Amino acid sequence: MDDILVLNPGSSSLKFGLYQMAGLSQASATRDSVTVLVKGIIEPIGAPQAKLTMSPATQKAVSETVEAKTPAQAVEQIIHRLLAYAGENNRAAMTIEAVGCRVVHGGARFVEPTRVTPSVLDELRALGDLAPLHNAVDVAVLEQVKRSLPETPVMAVFDTEFHRTLPPVAYTYALPFELCARYGLRRYGFHGLSHAYVSRQLIGYLGHGAGGTKVVTCHLGNGASVCAVADGQSVDISTGFTPLEGLVMGTRSGDVDPGLILYLIRKVGMTASEVDSLLNRESGLRGLSGLSADIRDLEQAALEGNEHAKLALEVFAYRTRKYIGAFAAALAGLDAVAFTGGIGEHSALMRRRICQRLEFLGLRLEEARNKTANGRAAMRISAESSPVQIWVIPTDEEQEIARSTVEQFRDF
Repeated sequence: MDDILVLNPGSSSLKFGLYQMAGLSQASATRDSVTVLVKGIIEPIGAPQAKLTMSPATQKAVSETVEAKTPAQAVEQIIHRLLAYAGENNRAAMTIEAVGCRVVHGGARFVEPTRVTPSVLDELRALGDLAPLHNAVDVAVLEQVKRSLPETPVMAVFDTEFHRTLPPVAYTYALPFELCARYGLRRYGFHGLSHAYVSRQLIGYLGHGAGGTKVVTCHLGNGASVCAVADGQSVDISTGFTPLEGLVMGTRSGDVDPGLILYLIRKVGMTASEVDSLLNRESGLRGLSGLSADIRDLEQAALEGNEHAKLALEVFAYRTRKYIGAFAAALAGLDAVAFTGGIGEHSALMRRRICQRLEFLGLRLEEARNKTANGRAAMRISAESSPVQIWVIPTDEEQEIARSTVEQFRDF
């Protein structure tokens, strides 16, 4: 039996998983041969102390306080704890045969999982400006993995990969063609690991193959996006050249008029760095509400009468609703919609806000089911009479990373 370590870096957290498969290096290894042994997370990275939580498949979750002031320290703590876990469970012979790590932005260069080499790391560093909240952290994690496990093959798995099937009409910006070609100016799309996993699950629940299906997946969390999936392939996505485009997010603005950015620079006197920080770190739900990027805080504040919190929630729902409608038009029909991510899985109130004016498209929410859905398991929340099914499906990006790594491992 072979073990694979999966790492899923966030801006201030690092999720991880240890997976097992039979015959990883053999031709018989498949996407369906992956079994989870343990999952966990370490957060917040950068704080004086962080919490490392491990959830073994057959045991209760355990937590401990660790030092993880940098992504590199977080990687060291995870590997140390997994080795200890192996010893505690009589798996002293455990060897990590491969590592799969999520990288947010692959640019035009990386359109499939890629083995990490020094030259690949150099190329990933050069893409840092395209995903400023993530790619630098991703590279730091990869660098530490290479130091800690120098003989182990490491695979970078890209959030942009699922969207490589976007047609030109969806990914092309209306800018001079030569300029776009020279600098790779196009829509790449993000949260691809989540959209790939959830859309595949959703198509399975519909009870037939991918052919002919038209579904929309809504990954709603601190980062958020909506994806149109036809025949099992991504054909449109709300995020663009960077993760900033599209929906309102926790601290990201989402869509704004490009002229507004020029105004901030020319008239307000902001620098490019200040505008970058404004749009990526100070806007979204946090900026609109003036309170928090956490929807749980905003829903409570709205109940207490806070008008800024109410507006933030309404704008978030309105923008998501608009994209669902737009993608139904792009797909020329709709079979189902799935909600996932921290907000999509856990906020019944937000799901209701989004769906309440989409009945004209055939989305009829069943309120009792919606209130029951809590993200612990996939659940249909639409009424039996709803022409378009509505689902809550917990995402599993780590499993998708493991599956993608297994597929590529045979080529090592």
